[in-house]
Amino acid sequence: MMWSYILKLAIMLPLVCGLMIGCLFLWRKFETRLPGKPTTRLIAVKETMMISPGVRLAVLDFAGRRLLVSVARGGVTLVDRIDA
Repeated sequence: MMWSYILKLAIMLPLVCGLMIGCLFLWRKFETRLPGKPTTRLIAVKETMMISPGVRLAVLDFAGRRLLVSVARGGVTLVDRIDA
């Protein structure tokens, strides 16, 4: 009797924990796509392009300006700025 309870517990506990973690992961992934959520972001990423492995160029909109930045493992560097 006791062994069947321990066996059920050993099977069901990881299953329930895995389902909870999976639901939290999916919620975080799809939270931004939910309807009715206001989009009051200050920064918008317009386009990205990979230059080489580990280095990307990104075009950002921020406060009425377009910024071209280089994103690498070492950090982010401003390349150019255009006032709209």
